[in-house]
Amino acid sequence: MRNTLLSKFLIVSALLMSFTSFAKDAKEAGEAPEKDKKTEIKEYIEHHLKDSHSFSLFSYTKDNGEHVYVDIPLPVIIWDEGLKVFSSSKFHHGETVAEVDGSYYKLYHNKIYETNADGEIRYGDDHKVMNDKPLDLSITKNVVMIFITGLLILWMFSSLARSYAKNNNMPKGIWRFMEPIVLYIRDEIARPNIGEKRYRKYMPFLLTIFFFIWFLNIFGLTPLGVNVTGNIAITFALALMTFLITSFTGTKTYWKHLFDPLGDTMPWIAKIPLYIILVPIELLGTIVKPFSLLIRLYANMTAGHIVLMSLIGLMFIFKSWIGSPLSFALAFAISLIEVLVALLQAYIFTMLSALYFGFASEEHHEEHEGEIAHL
Repeated sequence: MRNTLLSKFLIVSALLMSFTSFAKDAKEAGEAPEKDKKTEIKEYIEHHLKDSHSFSLFSYTKDNGEHVYVDIPLPVIIWDEGLKVFSSSKFHHGETVAEVDGSYYKLYHNKIYETNADGEIRYGDDHKVMNDKPLDLSITKNVVMIFITGLLILWMFSSLARSYAKNNNMPKGIWRFMEPIVLYIRDEIARPNIGEKRYRKYMPFLLTIFFFIWFLNIFGLTPLGVNVTGNIAITFALALMTFLITSFTGTKTYWKHLFDPLGDTMPWIAKIPLYIILVPIELLGTIVKPFSLLIRLYANMTAGHIVLMSLIGLMFIFKSWIGSPLSFALAFAISLIEVLVALLQAYIFTMLSALYFGFASEEHHEEHEGEIAHL
């Protein structure tokens, strides 16, 4: 019951925070009439999906037109003829130029460029920014959330292990909530797809990846505005780990099947023309499988955020007692669905990873090939 109330509170808080941000944009629109409402909403959604160098809480405009931002700045770490570290508050959300050790830097479209004291951004004939871009090693809000999630998972599993040790393998308190999830991943995902003999060595990765994706997806629904799993670089890294584990733990049978998919069903001379086509397809499949993982997670989470923010934005387009409440109700319904999608995407990524591990660790391809040849 407590978890249900907490989930509802987080959802309503996220909607209210989004509403406040759009209200801020609407207020600023009165000072910049050259932008229509649809353009402002599109820009806001694009900004929400991107990573940033600070946690933006809210902002407001004073009577004199000054913009006041309330946020949590993060450290900026760049390499430009040496290591330079300073606070992102120097950028003032891209409105000012940061001076560091005699050099000037400007935050432009969430990227840091070297510039002059006036903050000049130069464009080439192909409309690309010509300013030099230093190596950016900054701790952005996505990086912070990854660290927080990693530490949270480490604390949870450590506490669960201590609870098992103290209570004769019977967890108590909140850890009773985690135990069924761990057992489900073991008994319904790892064992059926990998096999009884080899599932144990994959369990640490499967448990970590499930809770890691699940928690990051849930954090993305909070007023913090993080969209970690909607960053294709993050999903690429997760899929790459699945690919590397699959490749390095693959058995001889697995690799033999990739380069000799037909086995002993026909003479080598007859197989050579077929292998010119089959072997590249098999090798390409080893790349396509993790690629599908990264695209599925990235696309679903990004689409969810876009739909949710678009529905909220419709309230400022309709400006009516019928359209605005309807948009809010739809946004609330989508938020409830997103809570389910957050869990579902973690489950799908874990399930498919276990399935690929099972293919790589299988030892009996030869028997199946013999059955096929007999038929």
